[in-house]
Amino acid sequence: MKRLFDITASGLGLLVLSPLFLILAVWIKLDSPGPVFYRQVRVGRGNKDFRLFKFRSMRVGSDKKGLITVGGHDPRVTRSGYYIRKYKLDELPQLINVFIGDMSLVGPRPEVRKYVDLYTPEQLRVLDVRPGITDMASIRYRNENELLEQAADPEQYYRDVVMQDKLRINLEYVADHSFIKDLKIIFMTFKAIVTE
Repeated sequence: MKRLFDITASGLGLLVLSPLFLILAVWIKLDSPGPVFYRQVRVGRGNKDFRLFKFRSMRVGSDKKGLITVGGHDPRVTRSGYYIRKYKLDELPQLINVFIGDMSLVGPRPEVRKYVDLYTPEQLRVLDVRPGITDMASIRYRNENELLEQAADPEQYYRDVVMQDKLRINLEYVADHSFIKDLKIIFMTFKAIVTE
């Protein structure tokens, strides 16, 4: 049922949002040189790598200067990227990942291999389910960039505090998830975006 819902909702979403995709694509191209999409290797279900789609919100090559975005005005973020990220519009192309089966609408957010390699055997259980576009940890840490900006060492703070708490939340989801809970998380995500 979850997979059928994912296919239906993501397919419908891609169709309905195609005009918005076109507007965002033009805005991104006019704002800075480079591709419209940013494709990053993330770790998915079964500990397998896949390429995650996002609208590009940073200057080309910015990922080589660090994987963590710090603060609301990271200098690597483009002008259009600031607004695209603020309203989570950069995440919309992940509907493609959902449609083809790499991801689900709801599930633990996929991490990069660098951080997954630090997981304990118990934490690796988050890879028993498809990663998602949203989850409870994403809602709780929706202002993560601002939180990291206040840390003396953002990388260490993410690894030792934020990532550990996200994994705890996601392990609770893996142990007790349902279609109804997924719908609740989707509703909570929309509410968080609208009220931000």
